[in-house]
Amino acid sequence: MIGHLKGKLISAKPTRILLDVNGVGYLVNISINTFEVISDKKEISLFIHTAVKEDSITLYGFSTEAEKDMFELLISVNGIGPKIALSILSGIKTDDLKSAIYSSDVSRIVSVPGIGRKTAERMVLELKSKIESVAVGKSGYHPDIRSEAVAALCTLGYNARTAEKITAELLSSNPEVTIEELIRHSLAVLNRG
Repeated sequence: MIGHLKGKLISAKPTRILLDVNGVGYLVNISINTFEVISDKKEISLFIHTAVKEDSITLYGFSTEAEKDMFELLISVNGIGPKIALSILSGIKTDDLKSAIYSSDVSRIVSVPGIGRKTAERMVLELKSKIESVAVGKSGYHPDIRSEAVAALCTLGYNARTAEKITAELLSSNPEVTIEELIRHSLAVLNRG
């Protein structure tokens, strides 16, 4: 099984890349979030999930081990295959998805294109107890603080994706921030831009 690849990026599309590793070209399926991380680089390193079927071997690549772990958890859910899992990871960042599952925020998961309410509820039900195994990205925050701040900002009329991005940036620079400070600082940033 292939678990990791490092090489030269030959071509890149938002959902698939061709990676040259010592003269061998590997076709690797990726999420849009991984594409955003690697698209401007010539040399890249990816964590790989290898899917073997009777008639094919398919590679799925991720810029972080946390994203790969989340992908593997998603495909363990009944009714979610690799394509749907990549679609989910393209529509929501790993830490945001972890937070949404942890706090049973089905509406946040449903906001990902192609994910229905039943699938989102099944994800929460099956993964809530397993979600702690996925490494948290750069920040060590408790997921409830961020989801509460995003919910408060959305209630005030701000875009959910923008609110998530700003709260993530603020939490990565100050993981010990209180919910009140996080909302206040987020509002300051949102009202500047």
